[in-house]
Amino acid sequence: MDAVTDPRPSPAAACAAEPSVGTSAAGAPRTVRPRLIATDLDGTLLRDDKTVSNRTVAALAAAEVAGLDVFFVTGRPARWMDVVSEHVHGHGLAICANGAAVVDLHRGRKVVDVRPLELDDALAVVDALRGAADGVSFAVERSGGIHFEPSYPALHPDPVGVVAPAEKLLGAGPGPRPALDHEQPVLKLLAYHPALEPDDFLALGREVAGAHAQFTRSSKSALLEISGRGVSKASTLAKCCAERGVQPEEVVAFGDMPNDLEMLGWAGTSYAMANAHPEVLTATTHVTSSNEADGVAEVIEKLLLGTPLGQPGLSSGPSSGPSSGPVPDPAGR
Repeated sequence: MDAVTDPRPSPAAACAAEPSVGTSAAGAPRTVRPRLIATDLDGTLLRDDKTVSNRTVAALAAAEVAGLDVFFVTGRPARWMDVVSEHVHGHGLAICANGAAVVDLHRGRKVVDVRPLELDDALAVVDALRGAADGVSFAVERSGGIHFEPSYPALHPDPVGVVAPAEKLLGAGPGPRPALDHEQPVLKLLAYHPALEPDDFLALGREVAGAHAQFTRSSKSALLEISGRGVSKASTLAKCCAERGVQPEEVVAFGDMPNDLEMLGWAGTSYAMANAHPEVLTATTHVTSSNEADGVAEVIEKLLLGTPLGQPGLSSGPSSGPSSGPVPDPAGR
């Protein structure tokens, strides 16, 4: 990814956020002020109707003015990022596809870094899941769009791409290849099962093919999101932060589903939404209000007021007026 130079003054000097406590090299306590906010979108920053509330828009803008960088870190592909494109200030970057792509929203969603799922690993995953979960179907998310198997359900608000068996979509198998650009890297493999419980399917996928890829999920249905080995929201966020000189303890992260767990564990301060998956609720340092109640904005307001992290009672109540940017339902991704 292209390194980004930030010309602004140090966020630590500009932001009135409440410091967290760390440990110096000599073992003495030291304070660490947040410099970067990393937030998931669906079920977290966005309301259930896939809009950004006026309260959240104002909070994001105030954070940037105060010197806090904001990164959107999502399972969404770049083409679904219009709903938040106007609310990325400064660096303009967003982490998409669960860490497989970094895109510049200021340059028309240009992909500036890719961490692909290698074709041999993708094919090994397809083979393992076909053998372990009868009835599974697949979609292949490439940098240029999504392609489906004939039996894959219409879960995503996208134009129909190439329809073919997953092996063909990945450029393998006998016979002619489908008419798609095989030079486009594979960002994610999606695996859907019509009957299994979502968490059971995730556990099964990791058991039979975890050596080949990173498995996670964010949908309410049994839909696995499969990335390259070592690729996650956390690992790509860590790379972006390192390029900016931001340490994990200077990051405040928000999420609601299993695909957020690594990021929430990496960040120095983490918030589960009140509507989060039970595993997320038990894994974070704090819990904020639900996405419907603008829980991310609530915490940002607290940071900017200097209120100690984790203290209740910040909520300013529901926002008024229309929300910003409706988009089609992305099926939980």
